Amino acid sequence: MKVLTFDIWGDFAHFRKFYTTTSPLTFSFPPPPTISGILGAIYGTNKNTNEYLRVFGSDKCKITLQILSPIKKVRMGLNLLETRGTNLRLPMSDKNLAPHTQIRTEFLKDPHYRIYVSHEDDTVFYGLCKIIKEHRSVYTASLGLSELLSEFKYVGLFSCEALTGRDTIEFSTPVTMGNLIQDGLEIEIGKRYFKEKMPIKMNQERIIEKYDNVIFEPDGKTIKAKVKNYCKLENGENITFF
Repeated sequence: MKVLTFDIWGDFAHFRKFYTTTSPLTFSFPPPPTISGILGAIYGTNKNTNEYLRVFGSDKCKITLQILSPIKKVRMGLNLLETRGTNLRLPMSDKNLAPHTQIRTEFLKDPHYRIYVSHEDDTVFYGLCKIIKEHRSVYTASLGLSELLSEFKYVGLFSCEALTGRDTIEFSTPVTMGNLIQDGLEIEIGKRYFKEKMPIKMNQERIIEKYDNVIFEPDGKTIKAKVKNYCKLENGENITFF
């Protein structure tokens, strides 16, 4: 198996948690369907039909990431304009302009991640490798919202050995609870362990088919754990896909 590796970063990011409404909160990193959307933007899949969820969905594409900079969250107010109903018909000179509202929104500050991608379709996979290596994209990649533009950089293409086992392994990526062997997480001094429930699999109708709890170290440090399945890259790095 081959694994494409590239870095992506920006000034701000927002990956909205599915259970928040009036005060949107953000995941600490992009869930797999969001990463599929980033790949789809770079590769150029059809945006109107959510083709990215088919081309880079979990059935064909394996995805994971590494946190490269500590997770920092800030909250800012977004000024939103009411555009429904009769407000659209109000003339701009009217004193009773369409009402504004300010929504307190949580953002990630200076997010920086390393994305790992493997795909069963060689045409798609090597096409994606080529466009990322040449630092091109069909659509502009962003970090959750269209206003939050991102930069990306090709890191490398590595051979990967798929492994199973019961030994404690050190991973540079988050670990899903579904892949974790019972009592398999090794707690180390000097590290923090967070858990977030996030969507793992989404179909082309944008319906979530699978959720899982994901364990990660918010400063980007490694995690030692016993898992059911993992991959060892040729550079000696161990990763687990979502």
